[in-house]
Amino acid sequence: MKTIVYICGIYSLAFAIFHIGFWKIFKWNDDLKKLIFANRGIMQILNVQIIYYFLFVSFLCFGYSEELMNTKLGNTLLLSCSLFWLIRTVQQFIFFKKNHYVIHILTVLFMIGIVLFSLPVFV
Repeated sequence: MKTIVYICGIYSLAFAIFHIGFWKIFKWNDDLKKLIFANRGIMQILNVQIIYYFLFVSFLCFGYSEELMNTKLGNTLLLSCSLFWLIRTVQQFIFFKKNHYVIHILTVLFMIGIVLFSLPVFV
């Protein structure tokens, strides 16, 4: 199961890197200028915070895998991460109602997160 926790770390690191690329991928330097000052700032702050979250989870998975698997606190954290991905998956259907293959790919990736983070707790 330690390998699964390491995979969770890689998974989280990959999402951190993906979010770091948001400014370029989504042309935020141009597109965010269309928003009011507060909303422009909020979007960027939320993205920076989610990058921190993913990096922190990755750090925990690499540095504290035994504790994550073998303590109540660790199991709670893993299940909380799984719940994060469950909520994120549900939000796909609420906020992205467009039928586009990229949305479907992301939905599958989020569902993988649900499974990855719950596996060490239940297996």
